[in-house]
Amino acid sequence: MEITTMAQATQLHAQLLKNHPQTHPQLTLTKIFNFTALSPSGNLTYAHQILKSLQTHPSNSYFHNTLIRAYSDSPDPFHSIDFFVNWLMSDDPFGPNPDRFTFPFVLKSCAKLKLKRLGKQVHGLVLKSGLGLDLYVQNGLISFYSGCELIGFARKVFDEMPERDVVSWTAVINGLVENKKAVEGLRVFERMERDGVEPNSVTVVAVLRACAETGALSVGRKLDRLVSGRGGKLKKNVVTGLIDMYSKCGCIYSAVRVFDGAGDRDVYVWTAMISGLASHGQCKEAVELFKKMESVGLKPDEKTMTAVLSACRNMGWVDEGLMHFENIRKVYKLRPTVQHYGCVVDLLARAGRLEDAENFIKSMSIEPDAVLWRSLIWGCKVHGDSERLEHLIKHFEGSSMDACDDCGTYVLLGNVYASNGKWKDKANVRRLMNKKGLVKPSGYSRIEINGVIYEFTAGSTCNTEAENIYKKLDEIEETLRENGYDPKVSDVLLEIDDEEKATQLLHHSEKLAVSFGLIKTEPGTIIRIVKNLRSCEDCHSFMKHISSVYQREILIRDRIRFHHFTNGKCSCGDYW
Repeated sequence: MEITTMAQATQLHAQLLKNHPQTHPQLTLTKIFNFTALSPSGNLTYAHQILKSLQTHPSNSYFHNTLIRAYSDSPDPFHSIDFFVNWLMSDDPFGPNPDRFTFPFVLKSCAKLKLKRLGKQVHGLVLKSGLGLDLYVQNGLISFYSGCELIGFARKVFDEMPERDVVSWTAVINGLVENKKAVEGLRVFERMERDGVEPNSVTVVAVLRACAETGALSVGRKLDRLVSGRGGKLKKNVVTGLIDMYSKCGCIYSAVRVFDGAGDRDVYVWTAMISGLASHGQCKEAVELFKKMESVGLKPDEKTMTAVLSACRNMGWVDEGLMHFENIRKVYKLRPTVQHYGCVVDLLARAGRLEDAENFIKSMSIEPDAVLWRSLIWGCKVHGDSERLEHLIKHFEGSSMDACDDCGTYVLLGNVYASNGKWKDKANVRRLMNKKGLVKPSGYSRIEINGVIYEFTAGSTCNTEAENIYKKLDEIEETLRENGYDPKVSDVLLEIDDEEKATQLLHHSEKLAVSFGLIKTEPGTIIRIVKNLRSCEDCHSFMKHISSVYQREILIRDRIRFHHFTNGKCSCGDYW
């Protein structure tokens, strides 16, 4: 008899207790226990009671491990650890001992709860139990250390493994991507290929995320060919990963191709495509696709609504954006997240509706974070509302500023002071950042050439062809100046003369990357660049001029969106 409901499970258990009060048929009891512990329709408390009711515990650890596994997947994985500790403290001499199937689930709970110290203690127990070289346990250790942002420990476990399976490779690749080391994750994948290990769908998704993060289009295309060549219907998570990868690598039409070819689409597939269209400035298409998703009966989730609001933000559609925000609660019965609020504040601030943006923040049902106030401060700076700007800056002075640990807010405030010539105030902001141990993230730009990812920072000379890059850059600037380019030296917020400011601007990371791209690629090749910060006005102007003078298409993905430069124009319409 197949058990499908708790009512069936309890009835069968009652019959078992009635007919076999002393000894229960193991197969039937295991069936009941598995359903109550592992089925979405089960009841973990009931499963625990079954285990506690056994007069003599089974000699093997199956029941214990199953319960630990179930708790580790539950909303409160601490019960998994609590049960494990009580098991260790049990004085039953005939009871089972933890084995190779126990520790990975305990480590999984430690990772979910970020219990770094406890997880390391479990690692010690692993070694004492003689399971330090067990493949299954080592895979669990990699996942634990990765999930607790201890990626160095995860790599150490991985590198010292005497044997590895596809799960081992996947765990370390996924861990590297999660810990913002996607380039390293791609290198590990290359090693995996050289070792002849066949990636599974989970590996593919992890590597696609690395490709999306770094802009590694050639690797992403290779994975597309690999999974498509296997035949059969692609798993939905792979489809979602391919759409996201192509979108973030600047190939939106390849993303559309994957989406159109997907027969079975869930909300994640639709959301990836809506988000991709929005980031490429195809916002009308994004909103229309959202309406089509609704028409086929799919309910949006929080990420879907973030994608729709991003489309409205990127186009400056204030009224439509506010309507979609209201629908989050009223129509879709979702709770607005800080990302939803952030999109609306950014939308209003960009549109110059600064008072509305400030009132919106004050009316929020959740505590606004520093990023929301930063968006408003940025809007005041752009639209020249100096009175409101002064008011908002005072908001962050004193205790408010002391409580703020958002590095970006301090950087913006420092830039505001600098743009107004208040160098002493900017120095004070810098001192406060140092006191708090806040470090401004380095800006970088990445470009992929012949399957290799090159990373540039402002003024960097680490590339082996640095001399040629700077020589080419000087040549580009001279040509562009002859064709109307004028460096926007006001973007450089330092106490230096205009000539030095122009040099600072010329050595921005994306300019180094595009110079390298022009050197290394054939005429007519699209240059694709990924950067981690918002594009400055001067770089934006620079790229427009290059696209016109050199007749090159340039795709730049900044922190906000894509900029597609062709024939002296940008897809963002200079609205970003």
